[in-house]
Amino acid sequence: MAPKTGGKRSAPPTLAPSKRRKLAPTTQKSKTTDAPKKYTIKPKEKGKEKAADRGTIPIPAHDTDGELELSDQDMEVLEEYGGAASFLNALDQQGILRSKKETERLHRLNKPVKKSTDTDDLPSIDSHEEDEGEWSSEVASDEEDDLSDDGDSDGSMPSSSDLGSDAEMPYETAPRKRRPDWESPADQGIQRLPIKLADGRIQKTGTKVKQLPTSDATDESEDEGEDVPEAPRREDVSTGARFGRPAVVDVLANKSRAARIQGAKDQIASICQDIVADPENCLGLLRRLHTFSLAEVSSPAHPEPVPNDLLIRKLAILSQLAVFKDIIPGYRIRALTEKEKSEKVSQMVARTRDWEQGLVVVYQTYLRALEAELKARSELADIALNTICTLATELTHFNFRVNLMSCIVARLSKKSWDKSSEQCLNAIIKVFRADLTGAASLEIVRLLNRMVKEKRFNIHPTVLSCLLHLRLKTELGVRASESHTDKPDPVKRTSYGKDAARRAKGKPTAQPHLSKKTRKALKEKKEIDREFREAEAEVDKEERAVTHTETLKLLFVLYFRIIKNPRPTPLLAAALQGISKFAHLVNIDFFKDLLKVLKELITRDTDDEEVDEADAFSDVQLRLQCIVTAFELLSGQGEALNIDLSDFIARLYALILPLSLADPGTGPADMLFRALNIVFSPRTFGAAAPPWRAAAFAKRLLTAALHWPPAPAVRAVEFVGGLLAKDSKLAALLSTEERALDGAYRADVDDPQLCNPLGTCFWELVALGGQHWDPRVRAEARKVMAFTRS
Repeated sequence: MAPKTGGKRSAPPTLAPSKRRKLAPTTQKSKTTDAPKKYTIKPKEKGKEKAADRGTIPIPAHDTDGELELSDQDMEVLEEYGGAASFLNALDQQGILRSKKETERLHRLNKPVKKSTDTDDLPSIDSHEEDEGEWSSEVASDEEDDLSDDGDSDGSMPSSSDLGSDAEMPYETAPRKRRPDWESPADQGIQRLPIKLADGRIQKTGTKVKQLPTSDATDESEDEGEDVPEAPRREDVSTGARFGRPAVVDVLANKSRAARIQGAKDQIASICQDIVADPENCLGLLRRLHTFSLAEVSSPAHPEPVPNDLLIRKLAILSQLAVFKDIIPGYRIRALTEKEKSEKVSQMVARTRDWEQGLVVVYQTYLRALEAELKARSELADIALNTICTLATELTHFNFRVNLMSCIVARLSKKSWDKSSEQCLNAIIKVFRADLTGAASLEIVRLLNRMVKEKRFNIHPTVLSCLLHLRLKTELGVRASESHTDKPDPVKRTSYGKDAARRAKGKPTAQPHLSKKTRKALKEKKEIDREFREAEAEVDKEERAVTHTETLKLLFVLYFRIIKNPRPTPLLAAALQGISKFAHLVNIDFFKDLLKVLKELITRDTDDEEVDEADAFSDVQLRLQCIVTAFELLSGQGEALNIDLSDFIARLYALILPLSLADPGTGPADMLFRALNIVFSPRTFGAAAPPWRAAAFAKRLLTAALHWPPAPAVRAVEFVGGLLAKDSKLAALLSTEERALDGAYRADVDDPQLCNPLGTCFWELVALGGQHWDPRVRAEARKVMAFTRS
């Protein structure tokens, strides 16, 4: 059976049509499905014009033979929105018919031609790109001069075709026409706006000089040698009329003193209020406030200085003091380094830095003015000194602290003593008491040390009394044990070799074993703690101890230099008082040398035969102070030293009678009984004093009590009663019965061991108890006699 081939389709033609060939479908189709479709390829005609090259492209017309069928919906839209398409009737049909090339050709024909310029008018190599055209258009250029000369006689501007694309440049840059009244010779400029003063007067602010129209006119005026008036300098905020306030010169130039002072008061008050309200934006107002404190004020508009009133200057100085106390921050402002200046910071940080640096400059100017008034000893010297003392005590933490203290110390460097000296001394005492870190105290001690050395001890002795208020006695502790040194904190130790060796031998150590990792962790923790302390502004105890140690060193250098001077100075008593106060802080290695110097001071005789009573009494006080200082040295850590003080005790016994010849006062009496308490204290010699020493001092004290005022007499009787209570052998001196003794009592001998005190009796108690004029002395004497009898 033959295969059926009638139902199969023939294969498609192998030749595919090209993309550039146009396919024309056949007009007739094959009747049978077996015959393939045939395509006719039309060849491309040569010389045929493209549509883009034609001048116009006709729009194909719509075939109106056939009727256009529209649906009901299309009809509704056409009826509703047909009026909106009316703009199509106004379209430019010729423009729509133009091709792209025809449009570009017409644009080139209508484009204006730019005139060529000379080579001298070309922009520089640093200007903009070449396709941006001309970048500068000066009025006095050569091209515009030619255009203005070639213009019409009626003064009309050239057309756009003549000027090219820059047609508006001449009339944009040309100056405006000036009115005829401006060109009058009498008016050489434009009047500035006037201001209204506080008293209602209208004041002119000057004339603004008008600029010359062209540079050629300026050159001609310079060639002719005519002087061109210069524009007045603009006044700044420190002197000029700003923010509704009249200028400082105008206020001070008022003829009426009452109006002048009242105007200055009002302006100073308003300035202070604005500064306190916003300190970071008022550096100019701070300078303006300082201007009111100057002796003469001038400004760029008023170069002639105007004298200032004294009352206004006082008000300005005190106002600046109040303002600075309010706005100065609680930290010290340091100068920025070059690296910090080159760093890029935020706007807020930059503003804060500018304000801080400006505040330091204004504050420094204020202090310099105060120092100048103080050195000149002017009428404002007292106010300047008061201000400096206030700043030194209340703004000790801020900048220029050393400068303030230098002014105060310099005021104390004179032999006389007045009210200002007392004020400076009280200021230094306040700084000492309020100083927590010790830095300010160290600076003052250094200044005092240098001042005393330069003045060669020729200053008032009261100056050194301020050193007794240093916080060294309470801040620097005393060693707990005299035989063993204090062990450091195990965490702070840096040497682990000895502890490791002891642990290797099996011996106990105070420092436990710490690995390298643990030591590193402890070191990091210590660094973190230090940063936290700095952030919390806490006082570092280690730094404070170092500062106080340096202060103590300078203090003892000052004291030792005074007491070792070959000739006694007026400062010797103050130096001895300071050594006795800080005796517990003196190094034990200096004790022997100090005692030797003190013994020389006690045994020194006066060369002058004629000495008045005041000098004699002061010499007695000085010797008594030396004895008290020696006892203070050996009452603390000096107890461990085996030093004989018999010479000092004998000197103390000899000074009791000279003190009875004059009123000892509170100071010498305190020193005397302080020394007596140390001598008869069991801690001084390890046991009670011998009976002969107690009897000798008791007898001489009762003799001196007969001549002393009531207060020291009562203290003397009380002290004798204490000696009688301690030693029962002294009770025999209250009886007048005969005793078998060798020798008699020698009241004229100044040695307590050789005066034979047990050979007499205390008859002075009977006289004091029955015949003394003060009832307190009589009561105390009877109390002692009654206690011993019981």
